[in-house]
Amino acid sequence: MDDALFDEGLFDVDGPTSGPAADAPGPAVGLGMTGSASERVAANAPLAVRMRPRSLDEVVGQQHLLGPGAPLRRLVEGAAPASVLLYGPPGTGKTTLATLVSRATGRRFVALSALTAGVKEVRGVIEEARRRLVRSGEATVLFIDEVHRFSRTQQDALLGAVEDRVVLLVAATTENPFFSVVSPLLSRSLVLQLRSLTDDDVRALVRRALTDDRGLGGALTLEPDAEDHLVRLAGGDARRALTALEAAADAAASTEAGVIDLPTLEATVDRAAVRYDRSGDQHYDVTSAFIKAIRGSDVDAALHYLARMVEAGEDPRFIARRLIVHASEDVGMADPTALQTAVAAAQAVQLVGLPEGRLALAQATIHLATAPKSNAVITAIDSAIGDVRKGEAGTVPPHLRDGHYAGANKLGNAQGYRYPHNVPEGVLAQQYAPDGLVGRDYYQPTARGAERVLADRVPKLRRMVRGEGSA
Repeated sequence: MDDALFDEGLFDVDGPTSGPAADAPGPAVGLGMTGSASERVAANAPLAVRMRPRSLDEVVGQQHLLGPGAPLRRLVEGAAPASVLLYGPPGTGKTTLATLVSRATGRRFVALSALTAGVKEVRGVIEEARRRLVRSGEATVLFIDEVHRFSRTQQDALLGAVEDRVVLLVAATTENPFFSVVSPLLSRSLVLQLRSLTDDDVRALVRRALTDDRGLGGALTLEPDAEDHLVRLAGGDARRALTALEAAADAAASTEAGVIDLPTLEATVDRAAVRYDRSGDQHYDVTSAFIKAIRGSDVDAALHYLARMVEAGEDPRFIARRLIVHASEDVGMADPTALQTAVAAAQAVQLVGLPEGRLALAQATIHLATAPKSNAVITAIDSAIGDVRKGEAGTVPPHLRDGHYAGANKLGNAQGYRYPHNVPEGVLAQQYAPDGLVGRDYYQPTARGAERVLADRVPKLRRMVRGEGSA
């Protein structure tokens, strides 16, 4: 059943519960009723509807919920009936699983859209379900799409029916139900999180649609580079992949070419393929160009490479990590806020994901590209590490050692330490480095950006600490 059907508010499937017709697939799986009229409807239905799985064996992905003994498998197979909240991204199978629950349990299936249904519609479905249960013992599966859009009053209207199992509720949402669904309804339902389909999952669905009689029936072939582009476009969304495939198939059929190639797919979906391999040369080349453009202060080139990575499906967390590294490596103390911006962008990506997360990545990219640059941080730490690796460590001066344990005084630890806050300047002459490293300068601030102040301050601090002069 296509989600568009839900936009009308109510979709009610009343199929036979016994006899030969009861074994026939009902419209809940996109096959229509019986007879020639329904066959015409099925043939004209969108590809994503026609290819909706008719059994668990056809479901791709979500193995964490569909393995042997898993709660969703038991529910679909008709055991341990319980209301469920299916939480996950679009195109991951929420509607499919709801219809499979209905078919497997032999229940009447009713779908409501939270976009258009109100309390009146909800109560009407519940009353009809109650009458059927009393009159014939027939139970009802109530599927509610986008349940997070229901108001608290609308959600509360479901509680009694769910509690008494007048209806078996299967609700779907793309938002975290712990923030968008009322607590009483949460406590009466299993919350199951669906995951985005992997590239291999989407590829399997596309290939099935190409050959299956419900789909394109082998009438067209899909070239490998077009298939790769289609998988990238899908972003883990089965419906998006099949919709794009159907549009490309229509275009290819009109030319009688019999082949869906990359130009056809690009023209159909109005989105060019990004030449980018997440595990090959393009991954490393584009990433390298991205960082070098930021380092070179070319904000426009940096945004171009960012866009290429985002459009190609690069993991946004990878991009965020590179920005964090770059903030210290190439901006550093010339703009100390750059690191804060990069870390905030990484956190934003974790919280909101894509596509909205691209805004935080772009903001961080612009900040870093336009910031004054300094590599003094990486030069300083690498120089210090170099000395340590050469064995130039030395012992900690006695007056700096820990004196908070019995016997420390006998060892001479912490004796003679001078507390800097006891002097007006807050800085005093005292040895901090090991003997062999006194006078070794690692940090060399530049005269760029905020580091300009440090370029003047650090030499003065060194003179004061080493007893060579005062501020």
